[in-house]
Amino acid sequence: MKKLYITGNEIAYYFICKRKLWFFSKDITMEQNNQLVELGKIIHEITYKNKRKEIEFEGIKIDFFEKKNALIHEVKKGKTMEKAHVWQMKYYLYRLKLLGINCKGMIDYPLLRQRVTVILEKGDIEKLEDLINKIEKIKSLKIPPKVIDKMFCKKCSYYELCYA
Repeated sequence: MKKLYITGNEIAYYFICKRKLWFFSKDITMEQNNQLVELGKIIHEITYKNKRKEIEFEGIKIDFFEKKNALIHEVKKGKTMEKAHVWQMKYYLYRLKLLGINCKGMIDYPLLRQRVTVILEKGDIEKLEDLINKIEKIKSLKIPPKVIDKMFCKKCSYYELCYA
């Protein structure tokens, strides 16, 4: 069954690895056996305990929402702030805007003890719509894109699949 929407993970994976995006879009998931993914789940569970968790709809999973400040939060386990995280958040803001909900985003990095505020800026909607088209093209490929062979590949949950 074809998904009628792009997920937040697919937006992030576009920036990280198009091959990973392709596998994920075909429901080939390897995360269940990855220790780094498990670490991320633990960090997610122990941080921000008093906040409402995971507002979910059509491929969007927002970690928590501050109604008073009209602010959505995404919690990341990483030790680096990545472009993929910012565009994933911008996508969430875009999808909410389509529903008539205007808010800002905050990416929380508990291990770094840092936060990044994200807003939907002029030109972002056009960039996101272009990005969605590019993702759809990757998802429609009959075979996955080539291996990118980067240092971070060894930590990826799809490593064995790519390098077997």
